[in-house]
Amino acid sequence: MSKRNFTIDDVAEAAGVARVTVSRVLNNEQNVRPETREKVRRAVEALGYSVNPQARALASGINRTILLIHSHDPDREPNSYYHSGLELGALRACSALGYDLITRAVDPANANRARLLSSFIERERPAGIVLPPPLSDDVQLLEDVKSAGVRVVAVSAGEHARSVVAGAGIDECAGGRAMGEYLLSLGHRRIGFVKGPPDHLAAALRYDGFVDALRQSGIEEEPWSASGDFTFKSGVEAAERLLQETGQVTALACANDDMAAGAMLAIHRAHLDIPGDISVMGFDDTPMSDIIWPPLTTIRQPIKDIAERVVHILVDAAFDEVAPYETLPHELIVRESTAPPKSHRHVA
Repeated sequence: MSKRNFTIDDVAEAAGVARVTVSRVLNNEQNVRPETREKVRRAVEALGYSVNPQARALASGINRTILLIHSHDPDREPNSYYHSGLELGALRACSALGYDLITRAVDPANANRARLLSSFIERERPAGIVLPPPLSDDVQLLEDVKSAGVRVVAVSAGEHARSVVAGAGIDECAGGRAMGEYLLSLGHRRIGFVKGPPDHLAAALRYDGFVDALRQSGIEEEPWSASGDFTFKSGVEAAERLLQETGQVTALACANDDMAAGAMLAIHRAHLDIPGDISVMGFDDTPMSDIIWPPLTTIRQPIKDIAERVVHILVDAAFDEVAPYETLPHELIVRESTAPPKSHRHVA
């Protein structure tokens, strides 16, 4: 037999059934007799027939694309690892499930963000949308997407958003608590913290967990803190403030690795030793954290696994009946940027 691309009509003829019956079997519909289903299956195997995803999409009116929205302010440098981690994880799932991945960027501070997202939906007609923080905590935005008839899942969403849509993430509060507990276990009692953006609930939960660890150890006073925007530059600026404002901190925890790396640069510039004078700790476990000097102690957040999981949740057949929020494990990664403090060492 000469090699050619067989069609659904060829399968129907080989199985001795109607074209619509083949379609029902291929779409796994229930109203087909077992013996008929088996005849179609044998015909598909004999012909080596495979479904053309684009043709199926056109015939069914369903676009087999997933739209991943990056929360990105164009005036700031992007958190490159977080963005790429989301893309790689989502792409891994899309490839396995037969979907295409499209990425777009929306500024969370843009007053027209809902209209912009609506234009993406109208143009792309995606099968579903993945929203990372802080957009994943914009409950009104989530409701708007659902009202448009599009499936949506949230990455690292807060409690309120979890009641609206499905999603996945880590226990951010527990991750922050692990940071505090580890630094406390080394003997640190004067610890600073560089927070994330004020509108980023996941980052706020990390700080809440960190403070809770201090409270549990008997430290009632509020720790020195600064707010960054997850960028390297904001980490530099926060640490420079720290060194100007206080000489009492022996450890500095940061809400992500980029800011921790920036803080380390500022500390090096001040001719201070890490961790001899100040221990530094991050969050995420980006590839950079293992190659900067000294290598960074951090909390590993499985960003790629989270993105992969939310795509699977998005396309799950039971999506419309249940809205699960899955919590993936985080992990403390200890490296050379942290050590016990030097007793009563003045760092300013």
